[in-house]
Amino acid sequence: MGDNNDEALEERLKSALWFSIGKIVDEETLKLGINATPQFIGALTELVWAQIETVSHDLENFAKHAGRKTVSSDDVMLLTRRNQGLEAVLRSALDNLMMPQ
Repeated sequence: MGDNNDEALEERLKSALWFSIGKIVDEETLKLGINATPQFIGALTELVWAQIETVSHDLENFAKHAGRKTVSSDDVMLLTRRNQGLEAVLRSALDNLMMPQ
């Protein structure tokens, strides 16, 4: 029964992702005056889903390696080590969050 619940949750999450990506693609294609097929939106959704799975597994493994059960901001920053642009954006956001109010 747990597997059915997990599968149902995954399907709901994928559907929500597809809907969100579809909205973004629609907005951008209207701005650009081009069309995107449903197959493109589906393929993009699968690509994003695969990236989400990879990132989530990496974050879980970083936390486990550090002896923690919870993912921390350090894990996220470690994940961005090969993408300087993303690292800079996230570092700035993290620094802003850590500033005293």
